[in-house]
Amino acid sequence: MKKFLISLILIALTGVMLPFAAYAEGEAAQSAEVYVNIINGDPMVAMKKTVVTDTDNDGILSISDALFCAHQASYPGGADAGYATETTQWGLSMVKLWGVANGGSYGYYLNNASPLSLYDAVVDGDIVSAFVYQDTTFFSDTYSYFDKGTAECNTGDEITLTLTCIQFDAASGNMVAKPAEGATVTVNGVETDYRTDANGRVTVKLQGSGEQLISAKSDLNLVAAVCVVKVADSSGSSEVPPPTVTGPADDNGSYGWIIAICAAVIVAVFSVALIASQKYRRNK
Repeated sequence: MKKFLISLILIALTGVMLPFAAYAEGEAAQSAEVYVNIINGDPMVAMKKTVVTDTDNDGILSISDALFCAHQASYPGGADAGYATETTQWGLSMVKLWGVANGGSYGYYLNNASPLSLYDAVVDGDIVSAFVYQDTTFFSDTYSYFDKGTAECNTGDEITLTLTCIQFDAASGNMVAKPAEGATVTVNGVETDYRTDANGRVTVKLQGSGEQLISAKSDLNLVAAVCVVKVADSSGSSEVPPPTVTGPADDNGSYGWIIAICAAVIVAVFSVALIASQKYRRNK
């Protein structure tokens, strides 16, 4: 009876693990479409729709892969000229971003949240943002983001955005998201009279037509936030990429539903085994 129970459990566990293997193999073979921002003082790449492939053949579509592919598509000379990483005591680290080799002073975020490493996985619709530190002495560069990465409107329309920055909170000892008050809004690199209020909100009226880039700057030494707006003239509207990220994304990952199913199966198997064992003892 004991051998039967052990065999039953092993068969069930094997069946549970097979979907993991098949899923992982399928994931490794796929690409993903993500949106990439690269900031070097000013935005170099803004909400660039990027097809990410497994460039380092490690079986993961990662942040590093996304940055490599964005450089390959947009940097003069491609990724070989503009982007580089190496393994350091801190793990995989950037040593060149947008052609700048400054000794490792770079930052990067995934969906406006600080990831664990460049190896963190990306999926369709994610937003990868990387920047070159401008202050390499005190590292005062302050990451910021709008609640909308893209938008669309007609010429003369108003668009309302909320600007948030990530700052160190002395009370908690953590990095926290706060409204970026008093920031000056720029449109296509030109400063405007628009300022964010105490809640980080600002309403901007856009003129002209075509793609326009909204950003912001302030005394906080902000890493430039970006919102790419497609402005249509009176003849019609323009399509725009879909992502709107208002804050740190849920990081449960794409395996959550598999884990839940597997956990349920394992519980069921052990329950059956326990009942069978109790019946066996009673009948013995």
